[in-house]
Amino acid sequence: MNIIPAIDISDRKVVRLEQGKFEKETVYSENPIMIAKKWKELGAKLLHVVDLDGARLGKPVNLDVVREIVDNVKIDIELGGGLRSVEDIESAFKAGAKFCVIGTSAVLDQDFCKRLIAKFTDKIIFAVDVKNGKVAIKGWKEVSEEEATEYIKKLENCGAKRIIYTDISRDGMMVGPNLESLKAVLQATSLEVIASGGVSTLDDIKVLKELEKDGLKAAIIGKALYEGKLKLEEALRAG
Repeated sequence: MNIIPAIDISDRKVVRLEQGKFEKETVYSENPIMIAKKWKELGAKLLHVVDLDGARLGKPVNLDVVREIVDNVKIDIELGGGLRSVEDIESAFKAGAKFCVIGTSAVLDQDFCKRLIAKFTDKIIFAVDVKNGKVAIKGWKEVSEEEATEYIKKLENCGAKRIIYTDISRDGMMVGPNLESLKAVLQATSLEVIASGGVSTLDDIKVLKELEKDGLKAAIIGKALYEGKLKLEEALRAG
């Protein structure tokens, strides 16, 4: 199981939010490139980079930071945040992202999903950000009427290959993943699933690894790394 460190960027700084709330932001570094180098040196093969400014504004803001990371660190990046048009996604790939993570625009427009898959194939990862069973959109500021399981079925029908499943209530809270909902998602889909939200201990990693047989491919870790509650090298060995 792949372990993917998260780098959330706001105002060119590395931050973490609690449950996606911008008013609950903690700054961990003013140098995203240094943080990316650190995670690579410790063994990371892929970074989960979120343009929080882009998520809030609906258009990418920090592509220059992405470009700097790729140019200076030489590591693969999956990028999300504000990517709501083909043009923005193309700009993200030009900046060096290997994968683009799509949320709001896919929830709101199923035809757009199909166009993205036809054009970019498996380079698109769909974010399934869930609050109380419903899919959240627009930087998690709104909750749609779309049930998570139904949305995942639609993604399957569109030809999607991979999703990131985030339980918003667990994100940044370091209380462990929502295993019940994650297992339900794995049972309901044949898509590759990346788990996100709440992963904070080696025990969490070990429990998630047991779900590999059910289709779990990776886990994203954020706040626990920045708070020193979990060491990346240990997480990589456990995964």
